[in-house]
Amino acid sequence: MDDVLSHPDHWECATCGHEWTKEAVPEAPRLVKDAHGNVLADGDSVVLIKDLKLRGSSGVLKQGTKAKNIRLVDGDHEIDCKIEGVAMALKACFVKKA
Repeated sequence: MDDVLSHPDHWECATCGHEWTKEAVPEAPRLVKDAHGNVLADGDSVVLIKDLKLRGSSGVLKQGTKAKNIRLVDGDHEIDCKIEGVAMALKACFVKKA
């Protein structure tokens, strides 16, 4: 519906006047997709689709590098993983599901 009014502690339908608490609305589960639109989950393996420069060093993560057993987190870098024993945070748009 497009005619829902938001109040600090509740929602209200502008058409009929029905009110309900904001806690009553279930939040949608977070959906993280890779560069090709495949849904990612904790424990998946992913592969880099392009070379990525490492911030703060002259190193580069090469295209095709695989990260196993990923963990999804909140924030702009949705993936926590280890690549070659080093902890990394990656954006989902730079990986594909392996």
